[in-house]
Amino acid sequence: MRTDDFWAVIDRATASRPASPAEVAERAVADLATRDPEEIVAWGRHLDKVMVASGTEDLWAAAYLINSGADEAGFDAFRGWLIAHGRKAVAAAVQSPDVLANVVVIKEAASTGAVFEAEEVLGIAAQAYARATGEPLPADERPRTRPEVADLWDFDDEDEMRRRLPRLSALFLEPPD
Repeated sequence: MRTDDFWAVIDRATASRPASPAEVAERAVADLATRDPEEIVAWGRHLDKVMVASGTEDLWAAAYLINSGADEAGFDAFRGWLIAHGRKAVAAAVQSPDVLANVVVIKEAASTGAVFEAEEVLGIAAQAYARATGEPLPADERPRTRPEVADLWDFDDEDEMRRRLPRLSALFLEPPD
């Protein structure tokens, strides 16, 4: 499956009207479930590639800051939310996670405490495969999609957070003394 084909599924799921990540996931499942099972498996493998590419330390730090914490599952779910917003959103956030400070709902979350997670996006291929075949998605060797927790810089180090993610820090951290 080509990258463009992968993102076309997400694009079609968001094209008709604004949608929550759960709606994007359901529309993508419905789209993929009409396809050949091998194509669904290939879509799932491409999702793994997107997760690997987006599994950066600074994007994890951004998720940690925005969501008031993010363990491994929380970081994955944050990236599911990001994927539901499309290719450009993912590419921009991977290139420079601090650009997330420009996203209106994230700005609002600084005062509302909203959390951005969409596990259902990560299950699109499995749900589509099950719907299409009545069987579980074949288990393949899955790549590591994020850094090891032990290798991360200390996300509770506010000085380092301000240095790496200044705009997000300005939104989510108390001003320094």
